[in-house]
Formats: sequence, C-alpha cells, structure tokens
Amino acid sequence: MQEITNIKRPIGKDELTMRVIFYIAVAIFALICLVPFVLMISSSFMNEKEILTEGYKLIPKKISFNAYEFLFHNSANLISAYRVTITIAVLGTVLGLFFMSMAGYVLCRNDFKYRNQISFFIYFTTLFSGGLIPSYILMVNGLHLKDSIWAMILPGIMSPWSIFLMRNFMKAIPDSLYESAAIDGAGDFYIYWKIFLPLAKPSLATIGLFLTLGYWNEWYNAMLYIQSTYKYPLQYFLQRIVSQANVQLLVQQGLSINTAELPSESIKMATAVVAIGPIILVYPFVQKYFVSGLTVGAVKG
Repeated sequence: MQEITNIKRPIGKDELTMRVIFYIAVAIFALICLVPFVLMISSSFMNEKEILTEGYKLIPKKISFNAYEFLFHNSANLISAYRVTITIAVLGTVLGLFFMSMAGYVLCRNDFKYRNQISFFIYFTTLFSGGLIPSYILMVNGLHLKDSIWAMILPGIMSPWSIFLMRNFMKAIPDSLYESAAIDGAGDFYIYWKIFLPLAKPSLATIGLFLTLGYWNEWYNAMLYIQSTYKYPLQYFLQRIVSQANVQLLVQQGLSINTAELPSESIKMATAVVAIGPIILVYPFVQKYFVSGLTVGAVKG
C-alpha cells in the first residue's frame, strides 16, 4: 500500500507548459516588486548632484556616503530613537496580543450571553470615532500622558479588525476541547492560556506582525504628545533629520561636505533603508504564520 501511494503521477506536456509559464510570470513579478527596494538602496549611495541631474538610478556612477555620514553623525540620538521604537514595538505588540486575544476568546464563546452586543459595540467604533480633539484631551488632561511613551502605545493596543480576526480563528477550535477541560475543573483563564492560545499561533503571528509594523512606523502620536528629544521614536526622528538637511545644520555640526553634494535627496533613501532594515529581518520568521492566519481568519465564522 505504501508503494502505491508513493507513485508519482506523470506530468503532461500541457500541464508542464502551464507550470513553466506560471513560474516565469511569478519570477518576473517578484523582480518587478524588488526593483523599488534595490533602487532605494542604490540611490542612498548616490551623489546629490547626480540625483538632481540624472534622477534615481539602479547603478550609480559614483558611490557616495554623504547621506549616511549626515545621518549617523549624531549617532547617540539615533540609537536613542531606535531604543524608544523597539520599546514601544515590544510593549505594544505583547500587550495588544494579550488583550485582543482575550477579547477574541470571550467573543467566540457561545455561552457568553452578551457577545453579540459587545461585538456590535466594537464594530461601531470602526464606523465612527471621537476625532482628534477629544482624543488629545483624553490623553493629555484625562490620562496625563503628555510626553510619555505610553501616549504612543495605548492608542494602538486595541484594534476592532484584529479582535474579529482572533474571534473568527478561535471559532474554528472545537468546543469539545473547552468542554473536556471544563469537566476536568479548568477555569476560563486556564483554558484560554493553555489550550486556545497555543492553537491560535497563526492568528497571533498575523496580528503581531501588523502591530509591530504599526508601532515601528509610529510618528503621528509622537508629533502630538512627545516633547523630549530623547523620547522621539525612530520614524519621527528620521523625519526631523530629513527636514533639517540644509546648509545651516551642516555648518553647525561641523561636517565638511561640499555644498553641491548636500544629501537633501539621498538622505531620504538612506533614512528609509535605516528604518525598514530590522523589519525585513523579522518578516521571514513569521511569514508562514502570517499567510495561514489571514486565510483561516478570513474564511471561518
């Protein structure tokens, strides 16, 4: 029986032709998607004069490190911005996954009487919001989070879309697991922590990736609430560097860069390279969970 199951079906000419066409099309599409990324890296090493005269190119005529020299000149503030971004990304992702997975677990339970009413209340927030002014008053006067990193963490800690994704995924977990654990005397939190949470790894990875990307790209709340320079997140810090890339700042910092080679354009690409580098390294480890979490969470329920 084992030998029969191991026999491979021969591939016909038509199927082989379609596979070759499909693989070639996917390879071409992947290369097209890769071109902007390669262009960004190569442009970050271009001479400013070359960019202004010839535009961005995949292969620069002359390698220039002016943009990175300008960017890393004040390395202490850059490291501090990295530290703040990593802190809010880790804390926000962990807390967000914890609270949204608990909300999804509660809403997926059929024995929870008010699950439909609470689900409607959560869905309602996707249609209407209080607006900027009430949010600002709440954060500053109500919670007293002016110039606090928690002002960048709390606004993104709960997402209606992520809660419903978690709920739909947990609905696919058999009720028999809950019932057998309850018969053995396990409480709700034990069932959630020991049974449902380990089985929800794909959805956790999917939501965790979205949360991490959101916190890593944080700049808007920092602009509103953060005043201390050492509390600036990476994206907001880089945005300020780009806006300050002028002759006066170079003179103040004592950098010996030719006026014609001021990195006002190439520094935009250099900041993008510095900002997305860690995310690119993390994504391959959660990719398989990300794809399965999207497909299962979107179909179930």
